[in-house]
Amino acid sequence: MTRLVLHRQSPLGATINVTKRWSSSLGIWGASAGAAALLLLSVTPLVRREVLEKVPVLGSYYEDKTPASDKSV
Repeated sequence: MTRLVLHRQSPLGATINVTKRWSSSLGIWGASAGAAALLLLSVTPLVRREVLEKVPVLGSYYEDKTPASDKSV
């Protein structure tokens, strides 16, 4: 007959196990939330000028190429 044997786990070991289990999922959700926030805020001039124009490959796409004479105030 099979016996069920329970072993105690230290609080540190339990914390490490939970951290290992959730870290990849939380990382994926965090990266997705950050990408969504940048996508939604990309129309904001401050985000466009301070963040998106400084990305090495995509920076030229977000630069404002409108001549000064065509801008209103």
